[in-house]
Amino acid sequence: MARKRITYKGAGVDIAAGDRLVRRIRGAALKTARPGLLAGVGGFSGLFDVKTLKYRHPVLVSSTDGVGTKLKIAFMTGIHDTIGIDLVAMSVNDILTQSAEPIFFLDYFVCGRLDVGVADKVIRGVADGCIQAGCVLIGGETAEHPGDFPGGEYDLAGFAVGVVEREQIPDPKAIAPGDALIGLASTGLHSNGYSLARKVLLDVQGLRLEDRIAELGRTLGEEMLEPTRIYVKLVRALLRDYRIKGMAHITGGGIPGNLPRVLPEGRRAFIRRKTWTVPPIFELIQRFGRVTQLEMDRTFNNGIGMILVVGKDDVSGVESALKKMGERYAMIGEIRKGARGAQLVS
Repeated sequence: MARKRITYKGAGVDIAAGDRLVRRIRGAALKTARPGLLAGVGGFSGLFDVKTLKYRHPVLVSSTDGVGTKLKIAFMTGIHDTIGIDLVAMSVNDILTQSAEPIFFLDYFVCGRLDVGVADKVIRGVADGCIQAGCVLIGGETAEHPGDFPGGEYDLAGFAVGVVEREQIPDPKAIAPGDALIGLASTGLHSNGYSLARKVLLDVQGLRLEDRIAELGRTLGEEMLEPTRIYVKLVRALLRDYRIKGMAHITGGGIPGNLPRVLPEGRRAFIRRKTWTVPPIFELIQRFGRVTQLEMDRTFNNGIGMILVVGKDDVSGVESALKKMGERYAMIGEIRKGARGAQLVS
């Protein structure tokens, strides 16, 4: 008896579906194009002409990240068109802390079985994030790993490359006692702490993602899928006129885990909690889960997504610029002498 012929598709990998996806996303990728792009989505690699950037002493800056278990919310709601923005945000906000201009981004999408419609929505979200950041979606990879993922689930990784003039790289040694700490508002949870948030809100409290929560003014699912804020255009506008001595992207680890990364030895950040309004989502998590303040501080951004370290001579100018841009910010503290770290006080 003749054996049945086995194909790659029969083994779980559909090459034709991958080809259809590339054709569908090419238009979205082209919308992110900027001067310098030589070859993008569809080839073996992306090409970018750095000479078009006109930097005197360019230094490349890179970062990679994912979006963690926020993906679970996308799977549970069936909403996949914003998670790509989160993916871009996590990397471009990181390279922004070096005053870098993001120039291009690549994504990695892996699943058990490729659903072209879902993948298309995810990657169009990536393109939206790239437009917000001013960088080009230059390429990526889509992979099927049969048997590795439950049905309908996938994972994401992102890779950002930027450039900065060498003399404009922030020098931690310049940070001095008396420098101000300016907190830029987050849009909520961003992409950190979702394992704790899901445990408290869904498992312990028994809420459903479709439940409308009065304190939030929308459904829980809408709140939890709010995209991570991309700070690139805002901060780079400030950098054109003012010196920012240091920047911290507040991700996993919260303020205590991230702000000290940009401080030199002998400098301590003192932060006053009451200087900004904590968004309701964090208050709900803390109350429903009886989560300690220490645990909240080291897990979530608690409403501050980026912190700028600004010298006395530039504070008034930065504040004025933020007000003109209609930016939500808070003067959250200052730098003092002391062991390197961040201390939050009432």
